[in-house]
Amino acid sequence: MAEWNPEKDLLAMVTDDSKVVLHRFNWQRLWTISPGKCITSICWSPDGKIVALGTEDGLVLLHDVETDKDGLLSYEDRTARFFPPAPVIPRIGGLSSGDTGLSDENEESIQEFSSASCQRFNILCSGDKGGCICFSIFGIFPVGKININEVPIHFQSSGNKTSYRLQDASISKVCLSGNLHQLVLLCPGKLIDIDNLSHSNHISTGLHCLHLDTSIFFNRKNELHQISQQASSIQDLVEVVRSSLSMMAKQWSSAMNLFNEKFSALPSLIAAHGMESSSEDEFMSLLFGTRTSPALHQFLVSSLGEAALKRIAKAVDSAGRELRVVVSEHLQPAVEIISFRLAELRGLARWRSRFQNVGLDEKLIYGVTEKIGMLVVQVERFSRVAATVLYLVPFFSACFLAMFSILNLCFNLGLLPEIPLPVSEYDILVHVVSAEFQNFFSWVLKCVKILLSEPTDQVPAANSELVVLFLKFLLDKDPIKQLLDANQRFECDLDTVRHLEQLVVLGGFTDTHFLEKTLMKQFNELDESLEEAFSMPFTTISSQIHCQELLPLYPITSSVDLSSTCILTSVSFYKDEDSQNSGSSYSLTDYICFKIPDGSLNLKNCIGVIKDFSNSSASGPSSSGFLLHIPDEYECVDVSLYKMENFSFVPLSRMFPSNIYSVQELSAQELQLDTDYGKKVRSIPHAVSTPLAVSASRGVACVFSSRRHALVYILDEDEDEDEDESSDME
Repeated sequence: MAEWNPEKDLLAMVTDDSKVVLHRFNWQRLWTISPGKCITSICWSPDGKIVALGTEDGLVLLHDVETDKDGLLSYEDRTARFFPPAPVIPRIGGLSSGDTGLSDENEESIQEFSSASCQRFNILCSGDKGGCICFSIFGIFPVGKININEVPIHFQSSGNKTSYRLQDASISKVCLSGNLHQLVLLCPGKLIDIDNLSHSNHISTGLHCLHLDTSIFFNRKNELHQISQQASSIQDLVEVVRSSLSMMAKQWSSAMNLFNEKFSALPSLIAAHGMESSSEDEFMSLLFGTRTSPALHQFLVSSLGEAALKRIAKAVDSAGRELRVVVSEHLQPAVEIISFRLAELRGLARWRSRFQNVGLDEKLIYGVTEKIGMLVVQVERFSRVAATVLYLVPFFSACFLAMFSILNLCFNLGLLPEIPLPVSEYDILVHVVSAEFQNFFSWVLKCVKILLSEPTDQVPAANSELVVLFLKFLLDKDPIKQLLDANQRFECDLDTVRHLEQLVVLGGFTDTHFLEKTLMKQFNELDESLEEAFSMPFTTISSQIHCQELLPLYPITSSVDLSSTCILTSVSFYKDEDSQNSGSSYSLTDYICFKIPDGSLNLKNCIGVIKDFSNSSASGPSSSGFLLHIPDEYECVDVSLYKMENFSFVPLSRMFPSNIYSVQELSAQELQLDTDYGKKVRSIPHAVSTPLAVSASRGVACVFSSRRHALVYILDEDEDEDEDESSDME
């Protein structure tokens, strides 16, 4: 596959192994990317800045091909006034640069054009084998979807209205006009008469051309532009929050699994020694010097050990650092920017006369705004609860103190000198963890020196009060894990609930029980509310896209698998030079080219061209076309329209469905392809393969040969005769 850039001398090509290569006209290779997926289609944005890639699994990948920025803003995005650049999805530590893919290396550039403030408004259309057509603003924000098999097709003839629909239709080609008014699509399928159910309602099986009215995109492009600008950024930030929560849960779970794996041996040892005390009781007795049970002695010396305790301390320290970074640099900034952008959408939703018609529901947006406010509170609560990891510091210090005391007794090295316990303040900020752990490691090092009878200046100590709190509330509980678990639920005291109910009068949250939910649960509710709110524009726009015209082009044998049929087609729009419309609402003429299968309509080796299909109506001028016969010694590999001058178009009658295939009328004035017509014909010495990429604005065509060569031909006939008319690249 290949596609010329509409604005620059750039050619994007897709190789057999699904690599995307960008070349200049002189075959200078600019870059190569490997999306890692099978590419099935490719197209450029109207401004030539973004290339869209369709994959076999239904995804659409976007790639920004330039780095310079346009300073013209259609609509001002005020978010940059109040916030720094939006955070990105946190990366997992240890990922090398060579492991990044298309989405990773273009993460920042995609966020830049997801706000859509510096682009011309455009719509990306994509179709699939199931007959579904999806519409996305800037290729990012989904704004509509229709299934061509479910769209009613109405035809008015002699005062009678007949309804048809397609069955088992798949999308072969879609083309949206530059003024956003018309969508022309080609689809093979069965045409069904849904009004005639008394007998067989199957009219034909073949290739059909449909004209969909998409004027809603032009009529409401200002409103859709503003909505997509905020909504697409919100969706990106929601993914940042989702990835942040997932990474925090993974990092903390890994550290706690190591902690629980080692400390879970203590209850078993207590039971094995016939004792009825708990782990908490044993550590309390050790802390206050009452006794050291044989079970705890065996646990500290044999089951746990110095190396394992150091490994646990290091894992908890690393997890604490990771939590601090993710919360401060990703989670909290993302939540704050989401709340601001939702407030912007809420302001737009209150302008009902403009935005209600495109599905921006004020009530739904208000509900989402309240959900994000609750999430802000939940993030703050998580930041405070996460500080409980500080209790692990004095606890590990106490463990080391007990362990080395027992080792001293075992090796007859004498008792450790009494260590004063300085009081350290409890800080609710997670970043204190690093400093506490550094002090802890220094203390351990000096304890080791004492065991080895090496001189030391001083010995740091643990805060016994924090050890007691840890044993009481955190030894068998994990509040951080609970906050990151959507299935957990907290209990709030009556005073807190009563206070929240009083705040409702002052504009507080209507959900007075939101503190009973976890951080993950609150995020899931926000995600569901956003999906519901953003589905309203999607549903509203989809309901306003209708089928205006149907033109059956040629029949296909019913035994042929329609979805696997190789169909050579091309759809182009050209601006009318005589158009009297001013501004952006200019008139366009569509040209549809298609290769007619041999034997269909009793034709052989013929190409059909239809003009003005989307502009024809019952009261207006009908479409026209012509047939071009290719000599029998040639085979058509691909087809694309270059220029529309010097063609004699024959008007087509509107007698559907009695004369279902109007293309048959063109056979009477069939044109013959003259292969001896000077520079109009280029001879290629070896076989070629699909596709043929034509740039009408540049007057060049790219042809791919079977020898893995790409050849570019100059199509304009006024070029110098001594100039090379082709160049090739392997």
